[in-house]
Parts: sequence; C-alpha cells; structure tokens
Amino acid sequence: MKKISAGRIITYVLLAIGGFIMVFPFIWMLISSLKTWAECGSMPPTWWPHNPTLENYIYAFKTAPFLKYFRNSVIVTIVCTAATMFNTILCAFTFSRLKFPGRDIIFSLMVSLMMIPYEMLIITNYTTIVKMGLYDTLVALIIPFTSSIFYTYILRNFFLSIPDSLYYSARVDGASDWQYLWEVMVPIAKPSLVTIGLLDALACWNSFMWSILVVGSVDNRTLPFGLFAFTDQAGVRFERLMAGSSIVVIPVIILFLFCRKQIVTGVSKGGMKG
Repeated sequence: MKKISAGRIITYVLLAIGGFIMVFPFIWMLISSLKTWAECGSMPPTWWPHNPTLENYIYAFKTAPFLKYFRNSVIVTIVCTAATMFNTILCAFTFSRLKFPGRDIIFSLMVSLMMIPYEMLIITNYTTIVKMGLYDTLVALIIPFTSSIFYTYILRNFFLSIPDSLYYSARVDGASDWQYLWEVMVPIAKPSLVTIGLLDALACWNSFMWSILVVGSVDNRTLPFGLFAFTDQAGVRFERLMAGSSIVVIPVIILFLFCRKQIVTGVSKGGMKG
C-alpha cells in the first residue's frame, strides 16, 4: 500500500507540474495585460502589477473594432459548425448503414485525403472563391469549412458500434432511413456529436491563414485576423498585445474548461471501432 501511495503521489506531482507548464503562458498573458508599459518591459520581470489597470483593454477596443471582429467570428463559427455537423451526420450514416457497391473503397479513398496537407488546397480554394465573386465576404470564410473527413470518420465509427438489430427493428416498425437517423441514431450519438461540434467550433474560431487570404476589409475580419492587424497598430507595446490576445483566447478557454470531458469522451467512443 505504501508503494502504491508513493507512486500515486509521484504521478500527481508530475501531472501538476505538467499542467502548470501548460497553463502558465495563459496566466502570464492575463497578468501582462494588466501591467503598464514600464512594468511589462522591466528586467527582471514583474510577476504581478503594482497597479493593475484595464487601460490596455480600453485601448484595444478603441484602436481596433474588436466587437465587430467578435461578431464576425461568432457568425462564422456558428454557421460552419452547424453545416459541418449536418453534413457529417448524413455522410457518416451513408457509409455506416446504407449498402451500395464500392462503399468501403470510396470511404477509404476519402480517409486517404486526410494525408494531403491543407496548404496544398489553399490555392485551389482561393481561386474558386474569387471566381465565384465571394472575395472579402463572410461566405468565403464559411464555404471551405462546411464538411470534414476526420469528423465523418469519428461519427461513422460510432454509428458502426450501434447494433444492426436496432436498425432492422426500426425498419420493421415502418421507420424510414431518414426517421431512423434523426430519431434513433442522432440521440444515441450525442457524445460524439458534442465532441465534433466543440472541436469544429474551436477550429473555426482560431482560423487565421484562410481569413488573411480571402478578407481584405476591416468589416469582415475575424478575431485572429483582427489581432494580427492590431499588432501592427500597437507596435511593440506588449501589454496592449497581451490585452488583445486575451480578448481572442478567453472565450475559447472558457468553452474548453466547461466541455473538456465531452471532448475526451466523444473522441474515445468514436475511435473504438473502425
């Protein structure tokens, strides 16, 4: 018992150290955002501001329209997440329950596309958006992210874990494939769907590279792009930069803290069968 207790203590200590190392940059960012210019650049560094101030946040909101950036990020994130979940549900059901020639081969080819780096598709996607006349619009930020092979893979594996007898029973009772999907499978797959929605929302919220390419005006910028533009305006004033970064990161941190268990549970259940 003493050996087990000692081992657990060592494990907890190592986990606590690792957790502190991962959380410390965010804590330092929040603390720095409350400092003055002199305190932020002092050597040795000041661990806690002598006179905490919110002037950096006030400057950030006055210099850059972060509320507008926030609104754009919320719109893009909600629409992309809803479209991705809808398309993922339909695609996962197709490749898990419907029988048609070449189903497994087609799905294997789709999964193999995950090995293609995203950077290789940017030029093609950008050309398509320009030809469609959607450059510098919020729609351009949404269209390329309305589906995901990875999320389809997770949800398909979960659907495959549902017994076939449940499907045949529903069919005998007169339920169509559409009714069986939305009234039986979707409620059962709630853990995986929550995970897919959260992961996709985090990815859309933090999207940066694509927004730089297809957005030119200030009115259509999202928070990551707005923060990048703010760095040029703020110069080397790190305390202001930390305030702008906090505005971008805090919503994501709050979402993750409340939903971390659902993310882990959904990924583990979705990857048990494949």
